[in-house]
Amino acid sequence: MLPVRDLDYELPESAIATAPAQPRDSARLMVVPHDGPPVHTRITDLPSFLRSGDLLVLNVTRVAPARFVGVRADTGGRAEGLYLRDDDAGWVVLLRARRLKSGMRVTLHTADGADAHAALVLGTRVESEPGAWKVQVEGRPGETPRDVLRRVGLTPLPPYILRAREHTGLVVPDEVDQACYQTVFAGDDARSVAAPTAGLHLTPALLDALRAMGVRTAEVVLHVGTGTFKPVETEFVEQHPMHEEWCFMSEAAAEAVRRTRNDGGRVVAVGTTAARTLETYAAGLFGAVPGQWSATRLLITPGFRWRWTDRLLTNFHLPRSTLMAMVAAKVGGAERLVALYTQALREGYRFYSYGDAMLVG
Repeated sequence: MLPVRDLDYELPESAIATAPAQPRDSARLMVVPHDGPPVHTRITDLPSFLRSGDLLVLNVTRVAPARFVGVRADTGGRAEGLYLRDDDAGWVVLLRARRLKSGMRVTLHTADGADAHAALVLGTRVESEPGAWKVQVEGRPGETPRDVLRRVGLTPLPPYILRAREHTGLVVPDEVDQACYQTVFAGDDARSVAAPTAGLHLTPALLDALRAMGVRTAEVVLHVGTGTFKPVETEFVEQHPMHEEWCFMSEAAAEAVRRTRNDGGRVVAVGTTAARTLETYAAGLFGAVPGQWSATRLLITPGFRWRWTDRLLTNFHLPRSTLMAMVAAKVGGAERLVALYTQALREGYRFYSYGDAMLVG
């Protein structure tokens, strides 16, 4: 079993990326072979490390404008929260405010602090999700709850980016984040509350260049939930109560993976969410069958038997996280991964969602 302390490392706040690289594919890339020292390069050089016959697997989920801010009607105090999913009466949300109670009303605001002419009314707690509430959504005449979310929702940037921006005084308009915190290949179904961040580095021109050299692409979907970033609080990673997310892999995508591997090509998962989907369907876990949606609670740790993921493009992750455990399983263990992270810090790589990337395997 893997002690969670083995996934710990010290990260100065200055190493947290508060804005993405511009252009996207100018981000730095650490290429990590199975053995030997890493190569330091840029995302633009990705074609040099792939070959004709390889398959890029992309998570085409779309990030919802899931963050919202407002004012409590009873106290006038600030309230903020995160949309999780639709509910029969409105939404299921996480709320950060003091002394929450059923019937409390929150007037929603726009990004610039103006009244959005919309409100939430707290219903009941969701017992299966700590901190979650069912809320009724009030909007303009004729608006559905989904209409309200599209109109007043903000980009659900991870809290560590927002905190780092506050400390440095950086102000970024939400419309800029809406464009940056979304992959260029995202589909229409906006149900993720976080981006599949490795995919943020890819541009249409880079994808075209890869296809021109014979690298094919396949699409999967995993709607990213808040549990992705939940720290491991147990002594051993394997004791962590793994969160559930919904994913989909078509029969055509599964066949593309099989054909690639049979023909000697490599399957390259763009991000941990794509890898989690691939491995869920590869082993038929949780009843997953290509062509059908499936829940997944797959936890990948060192010693995992990879079936369909040959290489992994991924960002640098939070300490003590299941995402680090997954990458450790791909690089040969937690000790090597922490050493790579330490080297990345020395080399000035930027960490987390808007940061740089690794290509491992």
